[in-house]
Amino acid sequence: MASRRVLLGARVTMVLVTLVALLSFTTGVVKIGTTGVDESVAAYVPEDLERAAGFTGALTGFLMLGSVLGLRRGLRIAWYSTVFLLPVTAIQGLAQSSVASTPLIALSLLSIPFVLLNYRRFDRKIDLSTTQLAATAALVGTMVYGTAGTYRLSEDFANVETLLDAVYYTIVTASTVGYGDAIPTSQQARLFSISVLVLGVASFTLALGSLLGPAIEARFAQALGTMTERQLELLEDHVIVLGYGDLTEPIIDELDGTTPFVVITPDQDAAAKLNARDIAVLSADPSDEEPLLRASIEDARAVVAATNNDANDALAILTAKSLNANVRVVAGATDRENVEKLRRAGADTVISPAVIGGHLLVESALGDENVETVADQLLDSSGGSASSE
Repeated sequence: MASRRVLLGARVTMVLVTLVALLSFTTGVVKIGTTGVDESVAAYVPEDLERAAGFTGALTGFLMLGSVLGLRRGLRIAWYSTVFLLPVTAIQGLAQSSVASTPLIALSLLSIPFVLLNYRRFDRKIDLSTTQLAATAALVGTMVYGTAGTYRLSEDFANVETLLDAVYYTIVTASTVGYGDAIPTSQQARLFSISVLVLGVASFTLALGSLLGPAIEARFAQALGTMTERQLELLEDHVIVLGYGDLTEPIIDELDGTTPFVVITPDQDAAAKLNARDIAVLSADPSDEEPLLRASIEDARAVVAATNNDANDALAILTAKSLNANVRVVAGATDRENVEKLRRAGADTVISPAVIGGHLLVESALGDENVETVADQLLDSSGGSASSE
């Protein structure tokens, strides 16, 4: 069941969509400047679509890569854009109708059911600040103002005749490119162009600042170990380690390279050190619901609580079980008398390293020669399991 969930999960979906994006871009570049299509579909392909089959394919590939970035963040709008773009890439591949476009068509159609099956995995809304919303509105408003004004004053511009010409002129003016192929020919048009230029530069600058600023802040925060959102996106069939203590390092060593996992700890110094080792970590209280939800506890394979504080572990276990009653929880008890308490808190398995170590030491002292062999096997084992104590 777990292997089937992984096979049909979000990661496989993102791999397929990424391949579609790369193929769309590659085949689009190959078809740029080529106007002919296969004779079998030539009668069904409009001339305009035939001419645009190349560069639009490359453009769709870029848009699809943007959707992939959104899917990595679990955004619902990225899911919608992917559902829209996948049929588009298939149609473009059919319009291009070459040997290189056949894999694009097949992968596009194959990816659609995977994306649809993972609808619930991409449920996050875009959380834009007031500044970002204002910057977006300013940018869109400038484009509408420039396009409408240019089209209305088209008689005062050279080489501006259609609405597309107006859009083109607005973009090249607002972006300060200014190719010079469409120019104002009257004083009124020049004044209007100045306004488009000023508003365009201001809105572009505001938009870039508002969008790139949070990204830069996130990088600094990640370097300090306070945020690793990139590492937490789309976790599934993973292990959540609650807290950080003396027992956590051996646990991390066992998990590293064998299964995806994330550590939740309120210790920012420990979080920074783990983050420097490229280990997914959340600097938060593991007994709070919010970090557990961010760590996708609903899709977790197991939860491990093994710090030096049994009381904190018990609270974290209670929270984990309240959010996902079916997740397997394993706890490490520092004190022997807390074994039953951790079980009552919801732990499915409780192991007391001190009790196990003491038992092995006594057996060895009493002459059991096999104890050292058992201990060596436990230390050397990379995937063994221990029974409850």
